[in-house]
Amino acid sequence: MSDSPIPPAPQSEHRFPCDACGSDLRYAPEAGQLVCDHCGNSAPIEGTGLHLNPIAELDLAKGLRADLPATEMEETRTTSCPNCAAEVAFDAGKHATECPFCATPVVVDTGTNRHIKPRAVLPFALTEDSARDAVKDWLGSLWFAPNGVQDYARKGRRMQGIYVPYWTYDADTRSSYSGERGTVYYVTETVIRDGKREQVQVAKIRWRPASGRVARFFDDVLVLASTSLPKKYTDALEPWDLSALEPYAPEYLAGFRAEAYAVSLEDGFAEARSYMDRIIERDVKFDIGGDRQRVHSIDTRLSGLTFKHILLPVWLAAYKYRGKTYRFVVNGRTGRVQGERPYSAIKITIAVILGVIAAGVIGYLAAQQ
Repeated sequence: MSDSPIPPAPQSEHRFPCDACGSDLRYAPEAGQLVCDHCGNSAPIEGTGLHLNPIAELDLAKGLRADLPATEMEETRTTSCPNCAAEVAFDAGKHATECPFCATPVVVDTGTNRHIKPRAVLPFALTEDSARDAVKDWLGSLWFAPNGVQDYARKGRRMQGIYVPYWTYDADTRSSYSGERGTVYYVTETVIRDGKREQVQVAKIRWRPASGRVARFFDDVLVLASTSLPKKYTDALEPWDLSALEPYAPEYLAGFRAEAYAVSLEDGFAEARSYMDRIIERDVKFDIGGDRQRVHSIDTRLSGLTFKHILLPVWLAAYKYRGKTYRFVVNGRTGRVQGERPYSAIKITIAVILGVIAAGVIGYLAAQQ
C-alpha cells in the first residue's frame, strides 16, 4: 500500500495578500471568510449574499450562438492533462504545474482560451480535517477492503480541495401527447393441470386512446462540466444544496483550485434535455392514468431557456494499491463520500470458506433431524 502523489498546497489563480503581514489569505470553510495562516488575521468577503447581488441567469440561445456580452466572458490559460483530460488552469507567468486530479506534470501551451465566467459558487463548508474524517468512516465501512486501506485513513493523508465546474439549465416546458390507457380486468379460464380441469383467473388489459397536455418548469437542472472525475461518483455526491449558492467572488477560491469546464454548453444542454424528456414522459404516464400506459408521441415546446456556469466544492484524495491508483471524492458541503475501492482477495477467500463451512454445518444438522 502506497500513497498516490497528491500535489502540494494549491496556489489559487486569485491571490489576496494579508494587510497585516503580506502573506496570502485563504478561504476558511470553518470561518466563512478569508484567514491568514501566518499571523491569524481575517477578512470578510465583501458584497456577497443573494440579497446584495442576486444570481442572474443567462440566455441559453445567446450562449449557444457565442453571443454573450463581453462582461460574461474571460480569458484563461489552460491546457488538458494528458493523463486524465482535466482542464488545468495556470497562473500568469507559470508554465508548468501538476494536475490536481492525478499529479501528472503538465506544461501550458502558448495560447489562451475564452470561457464563460462562473455565475455562482457553492463555498466549501467542510474543512480538510472534516473531509478526512468522512473518508475514514467510509473506508472503515468497506467489508472486503485490504487492511492497508484503513491504514491510509488513519495516517491523515493530504486531500485536495477543488471547485468542480457544472452547468445549470432552466426551461419552461409544455407538452402534448398521445397514447393509450390500459385497464386491467380478469376473466375466468379453464386449464388442465395434472390431468384435472381447473378454473383460474387470467389478467387481461383493455386499451383505450388517451391524449392530453402536461406542463413543467425545470429549475437548475444540474450537469457536470468536467471530464476528469468519474461521473458515476460525482453524480452520487448529490444532492447539492443549490439554495446556498453565492454570487461568484474570487475570494472563495483563495487556497483552492478551480477546474475549467471541459463539457461545452451545447453538450451540457443535450444531457439536460435528455433528463427533462425522461421527467416529462413520467408526467405523461401519470396524466394518462389507469393500470398501464402506452406513450405513442410527445411534442414538447420549450421557452424561457436560461443557464449559468457554477462551481461546486469537492475534496479529492487518491491512493495506490498494488500499482493501481484509486480516487475518492467528498461533497465539500455534506461530507458524502464516493470512490473507487480495491478488494482483498484474502478476505474474500476467508469469507467464502466460512460460508462453505456454515452451509456444511447447516446441511449436516438438517440431515441428522
